[in-house]
Amino acid sequence: MADSPAATPSAALPDTGFLRQPQVLSFVPISKSTLWRRVHARTFPEPVKLSERVTVWRAEDIRRWIEQQGVAS
Repeated sequence: MADSPAATPSAALPDTGFLRQPQVLSFVPISKSTLWRRVHARTFPEPVKLSERVTVWRAEDIRRWIEQQGVAS
């Protein structure tokens, strides 16, 4: 049971799909406050609202943003 996907977080950023905030923050070492500050400043990918209480980011957008950060530094 320890090998089930729910029991062990994925170590790799998926190629496609949606990521919730805790998943995004596991790949991007910033705080929640900084994440939302960057979203509002348009320096981080915009999230997608799936419902009133569910906000996600596209894995492709996060992957692209991470790659751009490596090029910028």
